[in-house]
Amino acid sequence: MAVRPIRLFGDPVLRVPAVPVIDFDRSLRKLVKDLTDTMLEASGAGLAAPQLGVGLRVFTYDIDDELGHLINPVIVTRSDECQDGDEGCLSFPGLAYPTSRALSVVARGFNVYGDPVEIDGSDLMARCIQHETDHLDGVLFIDRLDAEQRKLAMKDIREAEWSGGPLVVKESPHPTYGTGR
Repeated sequence: MAVRPIRLFGDPVLRVPAVPVIDFDRSLRKLVKDLTDTMLEASGAGLAAPQLGVGLRVFTYDIDDELGHLINPVIVTRSDECQDGDEGCLSFPGLAYPTSRALSVVARGFNVYGDPVEIDGSDLMARCIQHETDHLDGVLFIDRLDAEQRKLAMKDIREAEWSGGPLVVKESPHPTYGTGR
């Protein structure tokens, strides 16, 4: 099992847009395995590579017993209909806030072998795809909150036991392309 530490809010790598994957090689397959193992161990619905300190456009998901990944994702359509609901993030342990997202999306990308993949997701899958794709763009879910909820979130973050300590940055075994160590 390759469970790795998850970067928490405040780590600068979470704010840097990730670069597209070019090499679909053994290193990429290891990264996807590390992401999957870490996500499952943390009981998350999704995990993006920057959350492990790797600046590549890759995320994994575990929604309704569907375990998968998407590399170089692009959301090609979003429904006009929205869903509202609490959303959390493994980089904000124990916190969740009402976040509005499109009810359904279609995303395209690739699998670890470079084969094209399309995901047509609704409800929780749509929320996950949007959340993880935001991570790859350096956008965090708290950026999507209204002003009142964002103020509450920032207060809760400052009071969280995981917040405020020194950042521990570990060396990544994966290429980070200047976005992490």
